[in-house]
Parts: sequence; C-alpha cells; structure tokens
Amino acid sequence: MNEWIYAIEGTEAGHQAALILAVMAAFLHAVFGALQKGRYDPWLSRGAIDFGYGTMAAPIALFLVPWPEPALWPLFVGVFLIHFVYKWLQALAYTKGAYTVVYPVVRGMGPLFTVVGAYFIFGEVFTPTQWMGVAVLLSGIFGLAIYNMMYLEQERDTLGIAMIFAMTTGLFVALYTTYDAYAIRVAQNPLTFLAWFFMIDGIAFPIIAARRWVGLSQRPALGPLLRRGFIGGFVAYLSFGSIMLATRLDKVGEAAVLRETSTVFAAFIGWLVLKEKVGPRRIALMTLIALGAVIVEFGG
Repeated sequence: MNEWIYAIEGTEAGHQAALILAVMAAFLHAVFGALQKGRYDPWLSRGAIDFGYGTMAAPIALFLVPWPEPALWPLFVGVFLIHFVYKWLQALAYTKGAYTVVYPVVRGMGPLFTVVGAYFIFGEVFTPTQWMGVAVLLSGIFGLAIYNMMYLEQERDTLGIAMIFAMTTGLFVALYTTYDAYAIRVAQNPLTFLAWFFMIDGIAFPIIAARRWVGLSQRPALGPLLRRGFIGGFVAYLSFGSIMLATRLDKVGEAAVLRETSTVFAAFIGWLVLKEKVGPRRIALMTLIALGAVIVEFGG
C-alpha cells in the first residue's frame, strides 16, 4: 500500500483518491459521533471506542509495521496532547447539548481554521470561488446549528455552555487536522504513523472511562459497551485513517472542507437513529453544506 501512496501523492490520481477518502471520512465520522453520543454516557462511549482501536492497533504497531523514525517521537507527544484535549472537550459538549446542535458547531469551526492553517504551514491557496464555497458550506453548517438551537426541546438549560464547549472543540478539530497532516507527511511510512497514532491515542480515555464506570450507581453492562467500543474503533480506523491519507495525497484544506459534509450525514443519523426531528428547513440547510463542498472541489 505504501508504494501506491508514494506513486499517486501530488498527482491527479491522488486528488481523486483524496476526494473519495474525504467523503468516506465524512460519513464515517458522523457515524462515529453518533456512537459516542448515542445510548451510553459520552465518556464511557469514548473510553470504550479508544480501548477498541488502541487494542486493535497495538499488535500492528509493535510487530507488523516498521518502527517510527526518531523525528516522529516528539510529534507523537503532540498528537497525544492535542487529541486528548479535543476528546475531553467533545465529551463535555455531548454531555451538555443535543447531538444535532453540538455536532454542526464543532464541525463548522474546523474547516475555516484548517484552511487558514494550511495556508501558513503548507502554502496552500484557495481561489476566490473556493472561498465562496467555504462561505456557503459554513452558512449551512451554522444555519443548521442556529435552527436546531431555536427549536430545541431538550437540554435547553445547558445550551450556552454546550455551545462554548462545541466552539472550543472546533478549534481543536482544526488544530489536530493540520498537525496530523504535517506529522503523516514527515513519516517515511504512513502506515507506521497510523498504527502508532491509534495505539498512543487509545491510552488515556479508557482509564478515565473505567474510573467513571466504577463511580456510577447504575453501571451499564460491560459486554454491550465494549462491543460498541470495538465497532466504533473499526469505524475510527476507516474515518480518521481516510482523512489522514487524504491530507497526505492532496491539499489539506480541501480535504478538511469536504470532510465537513459529515454534518449532512449527522443530521440524517440524528433523525433516523437518535429520533431527533428533521424538517424541510434543515434539509435546505444541509443542501447548502453539500453545495459548498461541491464549489470548493470544482472551484480550484
């Protein structure tokens, strides 16, 4: 697989592959978010998911791929810290707010700051048409969040603090997207970076979740919780792995914007699975999100 990555990165074939990977990451990230927000306490869900993908990644990292080169070790420290804070803030946001309100705000903050970061770090420049696409996409995302806030029936008393956590989480989305893109480009072997990323990233939150589980008066059964964790871990491999490869193969900013079509998928998941209401106004706003992504893709 490494030979395929080396052969197409920076080419038109790499651009097309990055497009497919980014859209796939969008859908899978929405599924991932619903798994964390759904049946269980978000802290327990996140801990189970991290345990799932950390456990699955460990034998691959330790025995199947080459060990990281020295330049990657300090980058892994940054990866651990940035993702830890991101996950902590996201769990707080999901604890305080409804999924269809929190998720669009988190994802809406990310692409704008990622595009700016990609300009300063990677020298990527968007055309005026692409910036228009970013504006259209963000108007749909934040319009969706505002609409959800206006008609929210549950968790209204914690809405303000949920928005603060969601916006701060969005900043960390931009930070980890840009940072991870830089780190995977430094790696001589992208699969080594991905395997060690998931193993290292899966260390902290299972401990936090275990302590939280012990302190609960009504503890959920571990079997179903761990089963959800391993399903979520597999989804995480495909979602985060896809977007990281997309940022290696092509422009970081474009991949980040395309991934935020996850908000469309999240709205449908919230409606179908979590039984949160979706109406014609939300559908119109989701259309704006998809339209903005199309403008960014074809406006370059």
